[in-house]
Amino acid sequence: MERIAGAFAAALALAAGVAAASTETGGVIRCEVAVIGGGSAGFGAALAAARMGVDVVLVERGDRLGGNSVRSGVTCWEMGAGGTGIPFDLYRRLRSVPGAVGIYTRGRHMSTFDPAREPYRFPGGENLIDPSRSYADTLRRWLPPGPHPGGIEEVRRRMWHGVVFEPDAMAAAMLAMLQETGRCRVMLGTTFADVQGDPERIHAVVLSDGRRIVADAYVDSTGDGAVCAAAGCAMMSGQEARSVFDERGAPEKPTAKVNGVTLIYRVTKAPEPRVEPTPSGVPTNCWWASRFPPAVFNQYPNGDLNVNMLPTMEGSQFLQLGYGPAMEECRRRVDAHWHHVQTTCSEFRGFRLSWIAPAPGVRESRRVVGEYVLTQHDLLAGVAAQKHPDIICVADHSMDTHGGHTKASGEVPGPYGVPYRCLVPKGRRNLLVACRAASFSSIAASSCRLSRTMMQLGQAAGTAAALAKDLGVDLPDVPAGRLRAALRGQHVQLDHPMPSDLAAHLDEGG
Repeated sequence: MERIAGAFAAALALAAGVAAASTETGGVIRCEVAVIGGGSAGFGAALAAARMGVDVVLVERGDRLGGNSVRSGVTCWEMGAGGTGIPFDLYRRLRSVPGAVGIYTRGRHMSTFDPAREPYRFPGGENLIDPSRSYADTLRRWLPPGPHPGGIEEVRRRMWHGVVFEPDAMAAAMLAMLQETGRCRVMLGTTFADVQGDPERIHAVVLSDGRRIVADAYVDSTGDGAVCAAAGCAMMSGQEARSVFDERGAPEKPTAKVNGVTLIYRVTKAPEPRVEPTPSGVPTNCWWASRFPPAVFNQYPNGDLNVNMLPTMEGSQFLQLGYGPAMEECRRRVDAHWHHVQTTCSEFRGFRLSWIAPAPGVRESRRVVGEYVLTQHDLLAGVAAQKHPDIICVADHSMDTHGGHTKASGEVPGPYGVPYRCLVPKGRRNLLVACRAASFSSIAASSCRLSRTMMQLGQAAGTAAALAKDLGVDLPDVPAGRLRAALRGQHVQLDHPMPSDLAAHLDEGG
């Protein structure tokens, strides 16, 4: 852990010492591409553009990069197709730091409880570090159709593997990779406030300190589409009615419901077993549901556990309470949940609650209406049947909501593609959106929201911005063939099955 902290400090020093690619005069910062939001997508966008020789400014309101993956404790890349390109580059960087990253295999799960062999039902699912696995093993979620001898859970143990990483190491690696390009100015602790422009173009982004960023192209990676909303783009929120996109899993009437929110916590091994008492005023029973929610327990390389409740709070309730009161309530629920886990499962008495994420893990927020809206039809069709000429990444995560508010759930039959048009807000010429606020229906967003997918959306956005500069065209006019060729050159998977040369690249890199 000390070595990881040292790596983070070194990255900060590097950030301070590298000359900015942008220029600043009289409170105006000029660059070629401005990326607002430094989470997974923003990192991918800034790195891709800077690697292609473009002068980039990346604005992040937090004190470090990484977004949900760092500040919210979502320190796991779930198994899934498409985690190639920049995600793989980042994994290789993390692997060079001892104890920073590991690959897991699925362990026990509450659905397979056998009272003849186990003293109690595991309180969710566990993922355990498995040194025998490689990164390539993490690039698939979809499962072959049944029947499955030995049961579906045995198939999942054999085929489902993900990546777990230390958050400080992730933030440090992101910052170092950006600064090494010599073309990216990273502005931490800097907040977006507003935009200036007309119905087609942004002319400047205004920061909370009054400074303005003037760029040729802008990428909104804020997570909730804050830049797009400020620019007057059409937005979506909640669940669309079935009639809007003719999705069979959508409700008959629209609702304000959104995916659940989790406040993740970490527990550390302790020398003496005991049950930690709950703070004063926190009930030991579950007061927010009929029972305590299950959780995913991801093992870190050092043996600590990352605990991800499914969920801590319904998304609509989080929005209704407001950020401060909702976070306070979520912290109370963390204390109650951990006490319940220790009380009912004796193995956890050998751990202590050591960290609660400073920010919630938000799965869904506002979404932008783009030139194309990804829907449930795309998820079920798969890459081969979609026939989009501009697919810029693939994914295969399930339709996955937390809070039990939708009929749309379950695995997808195979990898599907995300078109570039989902990143182009409708009618805008110099603005892209690359984050969970991209142009997805509510159902599609429940699948296309994981960190590596977001990073690949960012990589596509940054690459498109660089191509637009080179070709002298607006962002919607970037030729799909040129963009896809550039992404393939960056080792991004766009086809299924994976091409042999890309598979060889992954094998060579670990």
